[in-house]
Amino acid sequence: MSRKFVYLVLAASVAFAGCKKLSQLHLPGKKTEETTVAATKGQNLPAPPPKPEVIATTSDVSAPAPASTPAAPAAVPGAAPAAAPTAAKPPIDPSASAIALCYHNIEDKGGIKALTITVAEFDRELKAIKDNGFTVIPMQDFLAWRRGEKNIPRKSCIITIDDGWVSAYTNAWPLLKKYGYPFTVFIYVNYVGSGGKSMSWDQLAEMRDAGVDIECHTYSHSDLKKPGVLVDKKTADLVRKDVATLGVDGWLKKEIVDSKEMIEKQLGIKVNAFAYPFGKYNQKARELVKAAGYEAAFTVYGQRLTHSSPYDLLGRYAVETDKPKIFEDAMAMIGGGVPASEAGPSTSVAQLAATSMVTEPQDGAVITNPTPKIKANLATMGEIEANSIALRVSGVGALPFQYNAESKILNAQIPQKLRPGSYEVIISAKVGGQKAETRWSFKYDPTGKATSPMDAPLLPPKVLGQ
Repeated sequence: MSRKFVYLVLAASVAFAGCKKLSQLHLPGKKTEETTVAATKGQNLPAPPPKPEVIATTSDVSAPAPASTPAAPAAVPGAAPAAAPTAAKPPIDPSASAIALCYHNIEDKGGIKALTITVAEFDRELKAIKDNGFTVIPMQDFLAWRRGEKNIPRKSCIITIDDGWVSAYTNAWPLLKKYGYPFTVFIYVNYVGSGGKSMSWDQLAEMRDAGVDIECHTYSHSDLKKPGVLVDKKTADLVRKDVATLGVDGWLKKEIVDSKEMIEKQLGIKVNAFAYPFGKYNQKARELVKAAGYEAAFTVYGQRLTHSSPYDLLGRYAVETDKPKIFEDAMAMIGGGVPASEAGPSTSVAQLAATSMVTEPQDGAVITNPTPKIKANLATMGEIEANSIALRVSGVGALPFQYNAESKILNAQIPQKLRPGSYEVIISAKVGGQKAETRWSFKYDPTGKATSPMDAPLLPPKVLGQ
């Protein structure tokens, strides 16, 4: 055997041994032994993806490293897939609460005076909401809180605009965008697209696409207790025709249930909130609200909205030009004017004006009956202690009364004939262990004509005589 041949055999042995050792090394960017073996079998494997670049942020540095996720168990042939874990609901803060503001027409000229506020005043009030420590939340966040699905800030505010005035689109919406406030529009079907100062379905669709919440305010905006009342002549005729054809119950169903379905069909949305026209309702209306599947129904009896407030009697503060005290009452409802961080869970016990309360006689009314009934919805005062209520009338003194703790309605009867003149009604009670008081006035004039300061504000946004 030649020396050259021996050298060739030795060189081949060293090369073979080196290749075997290299195949067992895990070099950077290389696959494991299984990958190397697979490659030797002729499999064409893709190159490994590049390692992503990690950028440290403040939250990355301070947050603890996440725990490693355990490997999923191997699938068993024929077995049903494992159910996804249900996310735990967050603990709900029972001390949180909200107020709801109700606006109508926002423009500088025209419209029904009592329902219209100027653009500048609307801007001022939007700023005041923030300055008083409120957080404006979407309607759907409020409802999710009520369902126990999420929390809301302790001092929350819901902004709503009723009826369907085009000014909600042209004037209010830009200002609400400026402040970053979500809001809800309550529309009644017959007004949409009717011309004049009404919004169109296309404008509502544009608002819907931008995230504006759109809800139901009936078909005709008629008083639900008295069909055809508090509307213009044309609408009153349509309502009476519906009653003649459908009956009162059928008409109510159209106003509360069918209107919801119409809005849902027109806009392709889910409607789950309702606003009673003028805040008026009866037991049948409440039953239909439940049957229609609404999660909330609103009145205009301004009050603090808690987690336990009746879902179908949620009071809003109806802001009106000639009653600025209503907005002031709203700002004082939860913790006064202090920031949300300083507001405690207790109910405000400031003196509340009856301008934000439905009363009988109404505040500022002139009556001709010498022995009137006294009636008030005390929901505005918050969660009152029923046994602490006291009723007094100037010139008469303390009066006995009946109080329904569920509906928050107080009723009394003046036992003697009144003399001509002005009278002050004062109701006091304890709220959260502290005294709260509300008052309003009326005038008795046997020779005059009975008047109500609410007559003009109750008119719907249509030109009379249309």
